[in-house]
Amino acid sequence: MKEIVPGIWRWTAPHPEWRTAHEWGHEVACFALELPAELVLVDPLVPADSSHAASVWSTLDRLAEGKGSVHVMVTIPYHARSSEAIRGRYRGQAEVGIWGHPAVARRLGARVPLNEIEPGKPLPVGAQAIAIGNPRRQEMPLYFPSHRALAFGDSIVGVDGTLRVWELLGDERRRRWYRSRFLPSLEPLLQFDVAHALVTHGPAVVDRGNEELARALVTEPWNSRQASTA
Repeated sequence: MKEIVPGIWRWTAPHPEWRTAHEWGHEVACFALELPAELVLVDPLVPADSSHAASVWSTLDRLAEGKGSVHVMVTIPYHARSSEAIRGRYRGQAEVGIWGHPAVARRLGARVPLNEIEPGKPLPVGAQAIAIGNPRRQEMPLYFPSHRALAFGDSIVGVDGTLRVWELLGDERRRRWYRSRFLPSLEPLLQFDVAHALVTHGPAVVDRGNEELARALVTEPWNSRQASTA
């Protein structure tokens, strides 16, 4: 795990469902955001490898020590990942909650409570969930004003130090949908004061979040078939 800016930690783990280790995106990123009395974990995945897992757990234990609350926030249901394991590990020392789209519940145990995220409703640490997609997607980017950070699930990715929309356009009909319906749903993201873009796929963008997000919305979208050098 590495502290990429003060108060934001990033670590990676092999994607639990990716087909081969040679495909772009087989490593996914997760984030921890520190506050004085609270810890936020975004799309956390603790790797299966025992030595790597021990290192990640050790750092998370240190970050969680003395915190009154640990908030696990899931940007998209596929990223529930290690949420349940984290709840089990820290619930004896802090108030632990899992937050996400209602569909996240299907990826948790029957007795594991979920705090449903709805754009516009209050979230811990002042976070804000943002609806995207037309029709609306289950993914909700999360903005953290405490860190001037915006976290994405799969809609925006990091490519060679830039941000790109991740979308396979295909035929002209798909391109028209992208231009007239999907891109406009992303434009409200530009209203936020974003220094840091925290992406699951590819490197995070530090200090240039607004600039790179604006660039992504006027650049051809990215897809994994292009990613031999990503």
